[in-house]
Amino acid sequence: MSSNAPVAFRNLPEPSALPGLFVQHPPQDFACRSDRLGLPVFTTSFDLLTTLEPTARRRLTKLPLFRAWSRLLRLHTCFAGTTITEYAPLPPNLAPEAVIDNLLSEHAAGHTLTILKDLPNGSPLLPEEDNAFADRLAALAAGRGFIEVEGQALAYVRIDFADSGEYLGRLSSGRRKDVRRKLKKRSALQVETVRLGDGRFVDPTFLEEMYAMYLDVFAQSEIQFDLLSLEFFSALLQHPEIEGVVFLYRHGQQLAGYNICLIQNGMLIDKYVGFTYPLARELNLYCISWMENLEFALGNGLHTYIAGWTDPLVKASLGASFTFTRHLVWVRNPLLRSILRPLRRFFESDGQMMRGAA
Repeated sequence: MSSNAPVAFRNLPEPSALPGLFVQHPPQDFACRSDRLGLPVFTTSFDLLTTLEPTARRRLTKLPLFRAWSRLLRLHTCFAGTTITEYAPLPPNLAPEAVIDNLLSEHAAGHTLTILKDLPNGSPLLPEEDNAFADRLAALAAGRGFIEVEGQALAYVRIDFADSGEYLGRLSSGRRKDVRRKLKKRSALQVETVRLGDGRFVDPTFLEEMYAMYLDVFAQSEIQFDLLSLEFFSALLQHPEIEGVVFLYRHGQQLAGYNICLIQNGMLIDKYVGFTYPLARELNLYCISWMENLEFALGNGLHTYIAGWTDPLVKASLGASFTFTRHLVWVRNPLLRSILRPLRRFFESDGQMMRGAA
């Protein structure tokens, strides 16, 4: 194996080359690198309200002088992990003690918060060995004073149905009727599947069009944390070693939307979308792309569709199952640590939302 070969990681459903793109092309205002153990890390000014439960966040924003005092909630933070992988990619052949010791010795002293983000929690999408390691790591971190915070809900669908009709038959009658109504717009679209590395992704004009559509989706997202760069998308779309497919949805001559998915270990992994608004909404592109992804996975012998983190209630209504992550948070200041520990449930918004909808 060459010295330039991608590093193998624990907890990585995606192709092994993906974490390297995060370090090479960091999101806006992120400083990214690999630490001395080979773990991808990034530093940024982190707003504590980013993952706060939505109702609590709305109440806070209405308080007097919110703009002034809310700046105090932006903390200099080191994150171990990436924002482009489903879980924290941990280098193999490390003891849990080595991971925790390194977080404290290499990163904690210089940051208000140090967070190992998106550690799996009994994930059905990973080998049992990785889940067992994550459990040992979390237990060790708790004993060392880390605060464990529940992360986001990762949606997935097992491809255990014969066709889309059988899949839709599992939904409630009301949801099934709604989906079939929305799928009628399919006839107005031309769908093309293009593999990563295709020559058209070298065209700067086409790349800029796709990136502008990503920016439109980002601007409408409730959580705005990692703004990825045009250079990142260019590197991903042109990558010679990452297997994946881009679904292009055209309405006449206009590109109405696209969906970038990766393929690894029998799984279709949904990563990024771009939409042209309001056309994408008029064409029910979210629902149509969901079914298109399922049918692609089924037709290509894949066993799982990983549908990502956002919009958990919508994805639940479309038949998704969920697995949660957890974050291990080290707070440098003991007083701040004692304040934040009992408040952690307010930062577990996905879990509260899903439990409230159950």
